[in-house]
Amino acid sequence: MTVAFDTLRFLEKLITGGFEAPQAKAIAEAFAEATGQELATKSDLALLKSDLREMEARLTVRFGAMIAAGIAVLVAMLFFGY
Repeated sequence: MTVAFDTLRFLEKLITGGFEAPQAKAIAEAFAEATGQELATKSDLALLKSDLREMEARLTVRFGAMIAAGIAVLVAMLFFGY
């Protein structure tokens, strides 16, 4: 999800700030292109946070299963005398 960027308003501010129209247009387009696709919103961050929580839960379960399997192998080795 990207954040809306008002290129026309930005262009007008550059022109009133002393830039010529072609320069202001090029700057506004470059700025919109460079920043418009890279900004994360609060909803993006919330989604990422929930994904990380789910991954953490899955990893905890897998790690617990690996420990249980390791203990089972050790018990079997002790029981059968290896």
